Amino acid sequence: MDKLLAPIYSFLACETPLAWIDEAKKPDNLSALLIDHCNCELKAAQTAMFMIRKYAIDAQSAAALTAWSAPYQAFVYQDDRNTKAFLAREVKKNDISNELIVTGKLAVGEDLLNKMMRLIKEEFHHFEQVLALMDKRDISYQNIRAGNYAKGLMAHVRTHEPLTLIDKLIVGAFIEARSCERFAKLAPYLDIELKRFYLSLLRSEARHYQDYLSLASDIVKQGVNTHAKSKTPITEADLQQRIAFFAAVEAELIQNPDSEFRFHSGVPC
Repeated sequence: MDKLLAPIYSFLACETPLAWIDEAKKPDNLSALLIDHCNCELKAAQTAMFMIRKYAIDAQSAAALTAWSAPYQAFVYQDDRNTKAFLAREVKKNDISNELIVTGKLAVGEDLLNKMMRLIKEEFHHFEQVLALMDKRDISYQNIRAGNYAKGLMAHVRTHEPLTLIDKLIVGAFIEARSCERFAKLAPYLDIELKRFYLSLLRSEARHYQDYLSLASDIVKQGVNTHAKSKTPITEADLQQRIAFFAAVEAELIQNPDSEFRFHSGVPC
């Protein structure tokens, strides 16, 4: 596990404060922790689907992807949801990736599709795993208001392409890396079932952050111009500078006082 986590600790600018761990391990906060974790898995899948639809596939493929994910959207947004029925539903084993047509609007479109589809499938699987653990513990799923973390990162995303996409990929990398770090930090304080589950998530979360970064790096390697009229390509140095910028923003969000307890929240106050 140390070998797996070493790149994560190197990538993040700070570790999770002990004050957050102390709050998270309180038995009274277990329901809130699992509900928010469940929501985070869904949001991660939704973010990846948005990237695929916007940057990699045509309109018909986007509709097919939306239809494929419909059971998850229906469960989350309906008022009379039935967790047991959702978890027991019959799931088609078709690989939706084979039905999606990659456009030429992004040179790394096929790689983005492949990496994000793998992420989506894993995040949906994790969503169901958390949901099953909640159901077993009589914790009802709820839609809760998002915390400040993701919004705080997204507030710094630039508004013109390809810088928008590069920034979103960097933000995705930090969210996945922080998730991995917090799973590892929190696991020792949980009961044996949750400890094993959280440790089982480390490898996929570590890969997700690396996938996001590799996509950003590949876009830079294309020599894409920063503006339509610019002749100056984005360089690897530019990318590293941007990663360092978001590392500082992310660390500030993690270390600052936060009035709401969430899986990615700051120091409880």
